[in-house]
Amino acid sequence: MPKQVVIPPGTGKPLAPYVPGTLADGVLYVSGTLPLDAEANVVHVGDAAAQARHVLETIKGVVEAAGGTMDDVTFNHVFLKDWADYAAINAVYAAYFPGEKPARYCIQCGLVKPDALVEIASVAHVGR
Repeated sequence: MPKQVVIPPGTGKPLAPYVPGTLADGVLYVSGTLPLDAEANVVHVGDAAAQARHVLETIKGVVEAAGGTMDDVTFNHVFLKDWADYAAINAVYAAYFPGEKPARYCIQCGLVKPDALVEIASVAHVGR
């Protein structure tokens, strides 16, 4: 089963040795995505909803670069810095998944960039 690296145009340099996405046998694995600009700076500092929107737009770009849509996302791993941001992040999340929702889990944890409030990793089935 060959794998294909997925790097959307305009993607900045990653913080560690990983790629934005890997496609294997019709399944796309999207790396943990932080609210970063092309220079790896955190955007929308202090605004969990804006950070969630940025993260989901970035994930959308990876999914589309692999030939899919957000409807193809089947699972999300959501990491929050603070439970106080849960409602704001969920409101944005619901807008990106308006129909049937993907499975997911959500945990509170420290993130690699102190100003980041949310990180999401996704799995999508784009090879239908």
